[in-house]
Amino acid sequence: MITLTALSKIYRTEEIETTALENVNLSVERGEFLSIMGPSGCGKSTLLNIMGLLDTPTAGTVEINGVSTAGMKDKELAALRNRTLGFVFQSFHLINSLNVLDNVELPLLYRGVKGSERKRLAQEVLEKVGLSHRMRHFPTQLSGGQCQRVAIARAVIGNPDIILADELPAISTQEWGRR
Repeated sequence: MITLTALSKIYRTEEIETTALENVNLSVERGEFLSIMGPSGCGKSTLLNIMGLLDTPTAGTVEINGVSTAGMKDKELAALRNRTLGFVFQSFHLINSLNVLDNVELPLLYRGVKGSERKRLAQEVLEKVGLSHRMRHFPTQLSGGQCQRVAIARAVIGNPDIILADELPAISTQEWGRR
């Protein structure tokens, strides 16, 4: 599903060159769960951003479902991301001017799913994460844990092949699996 080959990422300024990733080789297959751990600043988020097609490597290749992303234009990367990936960002990236239901529906809007179907699917996934009673609330009216569950609902609503999470929820994976 995701294959990284000889992946490197170097950040350069006029004065400093910082190697965030060097010669990373990684393959994650369907059904596998991978946790990347390390101290702050070691490149975890950089790796996740490259795996999620939000950033490009300085060297090396990224393949998603056997498709090489080398040479893809931004629009092609966005389409592949939208079809294949779900994200739970560390800071959630919820839109404060949208209520919970609208935040969760957003990935389906980009896919062109009709409004009634988006709403039905969003209500279903909010029920699964235990937040159907908060669907008309706004992110600023929720706790941090509730915002994280909204972000998870948004990540899974499109039934993506791959879910990338920067900082896992404080809830056990067994409990999420039951939901």
